[in-house]
Amino acid sequence: MASGIVYRSNQLSGIKPDDMQTLAALNLRNAYDLRTKAERDKRPEELLPGVNYVVLYVLADSPQAGPAMLEKLMEDPKKANAELGGGKVEAGFQASYQEFVSLPSAQREFRNLYLGLGNKDNLPALFHCTTDKDRTGWAAAAFLTLMGVPKDKVYEDYLRSNNYVIPAYKKAIDNFVAGGRGAEIPKAILGVKKEYLDAAFDEMENKYGVIEKYFSEGLGINEAQQQALKTLYLR
Repeated sequence: MASGIVYRSNQLSGIKPDDMQTLAALNLRNAYDLRTKAERDKRPEELLPGVNYVVLYVLADSPQAGPAMLEKLMEDPKKANAELGGGKVEAGFQASYQEFVSLPSAQREFRNLYLGLGNKDNLPALFHCTTDKDRTGWAAAAFLTLMGVPKDKVYEDYLRSNNYVIPAYKKAIDNFVAGGRGAEIPKAILGVKKEYLDAAFDEMENKYGVIEKYFSEGLGINEAQQQALKTLYLR
């Protein structure tokens, strides 16, 4: 895979000066925001001048916006335990990952993302959601799979999010535990699990069989466009 032309991240909000300098060094042309309107309104995008900002509302057609709503629920440990305990949070994430494949809004916006990433005039580029693990996680996993990256490496890359996201939200997790509940629920909300990505791949395979057909039939990205992506990103 080529390096230095596409990046993924968590939300670009509340950025420290040193981190902004790191962003500046990437010389980004485009930033793709996969968040909901509520997320964008709460934490507006912070970009350097000259970076083109593109909103891709992946969950626009979701009745509950899945992962996007769970951070707020974590603020009430008792309610979260009642609504999300006993495996409910995991089931909710699996349902959301299925939506990443099947929702019309997800298909539209992932199409726009990949076509954008396939245009060298848009690069270097960055794409993100709130915590860089669910919407962004599927976007990266599907892209790597199309590039021919072995599935075990795709999962390895996906699960690495736990190394970054869980420590970043230590304070929120500690506050949840201090409310009289264990850390299992917030870690299931803020982290990733193999079962989450399994749900997306199962949905994709049940509907389309292989990743190439997901791109062609689900996203409307034809064989020539897929090949153009491979030409751009494979070295």
